[in-house]
Amino acid sequence: MTNKTFLSIGEAMIEMAVVGPDTYRRGFAGDTFNTAWYLAKLLPADWSVKYFSGLGVDAASSEMREFAKSSGIDMAPAREVAEKTVGLYMIHLDGGERSFSYWRSDSAARQMAGDVDYMTERFMEADVLFFSGISLAVVLPEHRAAFLEAIGKARAAGKTTIFDPNQRLRLWKDQTEMSDAISDAAKVSEIILPSFDEEQQFYGDTSPEATIERYFAAGVNTVIVKNGPGLVTAQTKGEAPITVQPNIVENVVDTTAAGDSFNAGFCAALLQGADLAGAIASGAELAGKVVTSHGALVNDAV
Repeated sequence: MTNKTFLSIGEAMIEMAVVGPDTYRRGFAGDTFNTAWYLAKLLPADWSVKYFSGLGVDAASSEMREFAKSSGIDMAPAREVAEKTVGLYMIHLDGGERSFSYWRSDSAARQMAGDVDYMTERFMEADVLFFSGISLAVVLPEHRAAFLEAIGKARAAGKTTIFDPNQRLRLWKDQTEMSDAISDAAKVSEIILPSFDEEQQFYGDTSPEATIERYFAAGVNTVIVKNGPGLVTAQTKGEAPITVQPNIVENVVDTTAAGDSFNAGFCAALLQGADLAGAIASGAELAGKVVTSHGALVNDAV
C-alpha cells in the first residue's frame, strides 16, 4: 500500500500557558501545526502527516521535533536554520479572558522559504498541501513570492492545495500587504476555508455568497465559508451552493483552535471520500468538542 502525504506548512511555536501563580506549562502549538496534530489522529494508516517549517538545531527545536514525532507528525521536511530557534508565545489570563505575548520576529520559521529548491522538492513530494494566512505572514516578505510559486507548481502538478486565510492584521505591515498576499495565495489554492467575519471586515463582502464569488474569480475551485456558530456556506464550481448548520455548543470553555480543528475534521473527512456537506459536518463536530476544553490540543476530542 502506497502512503499518501498531507503536508502542513507554517510555524509551530513554544507555548507557555498559565497553570498557577507564577507557574507556566510548556507546550507546542500554532495554527497549521494544530491542524496537523488533529489530522494525525484522524487520518488512517495509509496517510502520513508531515510538517514543513523552519527549525533550529538547538535543544528547543529538538524537543519540538520529538513532541511532533510522539504526536504522529513527521517534521523531517522542516528546513534547518542553524543560527535561529523556534518562536515562543505566552498566554495571559485576566478573569478568564486570554491575551498573548509573542517572541517570533527572528524565529527559524521565518526562514522556511529561504532555500527555494529544497522547499519546492518537499512540496512536490506531498499529495496535499495545507497552509494559512499566518504561514504567509511568518515567511520573510522577500521570500513570499517564491513560497507561493512553489505552492502553485504543486497545484499545477496535480497536488491538492488547501488554504485558510486566517487573517491576523497585527502580523502584517498593513492591510494592503495582507490583502495582496491573501489574494495571491488564493490564486494557487484548490480549496479555501475563509471566515466570513474576516472577509466582511477586510474586503467588504456583504454575504458568504459574495465571498465565494470573489474567490472563484481568483481561481479557487471549492470555497467553504465559516461563520462562527452560524451557517457554513460552501460551493464547488459548477455545482449548487450548500449550507450546513453546525451543532450549537452551549458549554464553550475556550475557542482556541476552533478553526484549526474544523480544518482538520473537514480535511480528514474529505480525503476519505465524504461529500462536501459531510466533510463540513465532520469539521464542525470536531471543533464543537475542542471548544469545550482548555487549550489548542485536546486529546479527548478525537
